[in-house]
Amino acid sequence: MVNGSDRNNQSDLADSANSSSGSAGFPVGRRSSGSTPQGEERPNHSQVEERPLSRMVQVWMRLAGPVLILLLFGCGAWWASGQSVASELGLRNLPPSLAHWFGTDWLGRDMLIRTLQGLKLSLQVGIAAGLLSTAIAAILGLLAAAGRWADRAVSWLIDLFLSVPHLVLLILISFMLGGGAKGVLLGVALTHWPSLARVIRAEVMQLRQAEYVQVSRRLGKSRLWIGLHHLMPHLAPQLLIGLLLIIPHAILHEAGVTFLGLGLSSQQPAIGIILAESMRYLSTGMWWLALFPGLSLLIVVRCFDRLGDTLRRRIDPRHAHE
Repeated sequence: MVNGSDRNNQSDLADSANSSSGSAGFPVGRRSSGSTPQGEERPNHSQVEERPLSRMVQVWMRLAGPVLILLLFGCGAWWASGQSVASELGLRNLPPSLAHWFGTDWLGRDMLIRTLQGLKLSLQVGIAAGLLSTAIAAILGLLAAAGRWADRAVSWLIDLFLSVPHLVLLILISFMLGGGAKGVLLGVALTHWPSLARVIRAEVMQLRQAEYVQVSRRLGKSRLWIGLHHLMPHLAPQLLIGLLLIIPHAILHEAGVTFLGLGLSSQQPAIGIILAESMRYLSTGMWWLALFPGLSLLIVVRCFDRLGDTLRRRIDPRHAHE
C-alpha cells in the first residue's frame, strides 16, 4: 500500500512538471519553427539593402580617382600646348623649385612644360592606336562568325601574331613603315589586337548559338543585321574594357620604341626622347630630368590600367561580387 501510493505521487509530480514546462512555452525536446538559436541574430533588411549600395559607392570611388588624375593631366597638357619651350641658358640645370616645379634641363627649358607636352603626344598616340587596334579586333571577331573557313583563318592569324615576340614585331613594323609618328602608331595598332580579338571571337561563338540569334536567322535577317543588332550590344562592354586596357600598353610601347631611337623624331617632345636625353646627365646629379617624366608616364599608365580593371571586375559576373 505504501509503495503504490508513493508511485502514484511520483507520477503526479512528473505530470505536473511537464504541464508546467509546456505552459511556460518551452516544450521538452522541441523548438518552435520561428525561433532562432541562441547567439544568432536575424539579418536586418536595411543591412541587406545597404550592401549593394556600399558596393556601388566603392566602385565609383575606385573610378573617381583615376578619372580625376587623368583629367588633371589632360588639363595640364592642354595648358602646356600653348606654352613655348624656349632655351634660356641663364636658367639651365636648375633643380626643382617653386618657380620651376620639375626643374630645368641643360638648355634652360622648363621640364614641367616639356613633360606635359610629351604626355599629350603619348596620349594621342596611345588613344589613336588603341582605337585602331580595338576596331581590328572587333572586325576579326565578328568575321569569325561568318563560317567555318573564316573562323579558321581568324584563329590562324591570331595565333600567328601571338607567336612572334611582341616588341620585336612592333619594332619590325615601325621600321618597315619608316618610323616617325605614323610608323609607331601603325606598329602599335597592328600588334595589340590579337588578345582582344581572341576574347571577342569566343564571345561571338557563344552568342551565335543563342535562341534569339537563331530565330532572327530563320526569319531571313542578314548576317550584318544580326551582327549590328544582336552581337554588338553584347560586345560593347568587352570592347570598351579592351580599349582601356590596350591604351596603357600602347603608351608604354610607344615610349619604349622612341627611347630606343626607332620611334618619334628627336624634334618632337615625346617622353621616350626626354628619358633618352636625360641618360647622359644622370651621372652628373641631374636626377630630376628622368624622375618626373618617368613618374608622370607611370601614373598615367597606372590610371588607365586601374580604370579598365575596375570596369572589368564590375561587368564580369565572376568578379562582380568582389
